[in-house]
Amino acid sequence: MQFEYYPETDSLYIKLSEKTSVDSLEVIDEKMVLDFDEKGCIVGIDVYGHASEILDLSYLEKLGVLANTQSKSSDGDVSNQQRAVAD
Repeated sequence: MQFEYYPETDSLYIKLSEKTSVDSLEVIDEKMVLDFDEKGCIVGIDVYGHASEILDLSYLEKLGVLANTQSKSSDGDVSNQQRAVAD
């Protein structure tokens, strides 16, 4: 399981599987999207725009499952991102 937090959009992606998403479903007042693989299994959960309101991110940080990283966008800019892997 992998957690990726994007502070600039207050979004959190929870990656549950390495499988490719082929379908998605919006839930929770357009604040959460479930991603599904070709067999209909959930492969990821996207909480966007209000992740810090829906989830206790400080708790995830205390557990050590969110760690600061930097990522480069397609145009080469570096942006802050938090990424973690949980067993």
